[in-house]
Amino acid sequence: MTSAATSPREHTGPLGATGKLLVPTVVKQCWLFMVGSALFALGSAPVLSEQMGSQLSNLFFFVGAWFFTSAGLIQLFLSGAVAVPVSYAPGRMVRAEWLTASTQSFGTLLFNVSTTAALHAKSLASQEKLVWNPDAGGSVAFLVSGCVAFIAFAHTNQTWSVRSSASWSVVINFVGCVAFGASAVGAYILPGGATINASLATWGTFIGAVCFFLASLVVLPGATKAGATPARDGSSVGRNA
Repeated sequence: MTSAATSPREHTGPLGATGKLLVPTVVKQCWLFMVGSALFALGSAPVLSEQMGSQLSNLFFFVGAWFFTSAGLIQLFLSGAVAVPVSYAPGRMVRAEWLTASTQSFGTLLFNVSTTAALHAKSLASQEKLVWNPDAGGSVAFLVSGCVAFIAFAHTNQTWSVRSSASWSVVINFVGCVAFGASAVGAYILPGGATINASLATWGTFIGAVCFFLASLVVLPGATKAGATPARDGSSVGRNA
């Protein structure tokens, strides 16, 4: 999903179009998350993923993870200052928006490790240490990110509105975080090499990817109705086969 912090102006200068391409904006962030989510949904789609085989599915996850990491870095850049001054000890407080973006961005890096290792891991030990461990760590980071975003939004918005894109984005994003967490549990590798629940791992990844796609879509600038309040929270993405 995406933070809806005000995007910086598209500066013009000696870099021209290239300079504009490198300027981090919410629009780019949303599209990167959506493309990455679409790739993860394709790689984990029930029935389709079985027909493609694990190698092709893992390739979808590998490419999608880089889209997520790029989007996560943009979100972290746009999240603003780390802390703000407060009237009580210790005098400064970490901002929820930055905490959400930073934990999510850290999680995307762990998924980069996981999805890269999934392309090459052959032994049971490497699958556990290089694939499942960082995958589970990324899922925990995204759960933390989703929980912080949900709590912060509930704290600043006393009522949930059906017409608010922010409300929908936060809720959908949280559901996606839970789905990815369940997927990581289902993908746990048993001593014999099998996973605890392959169906849970597959469906959790697929549902999570769809949720993250929708969570970014509803706050995509230009896709929401005029006057709608954009969401200010993080997203979670990532999984290996």
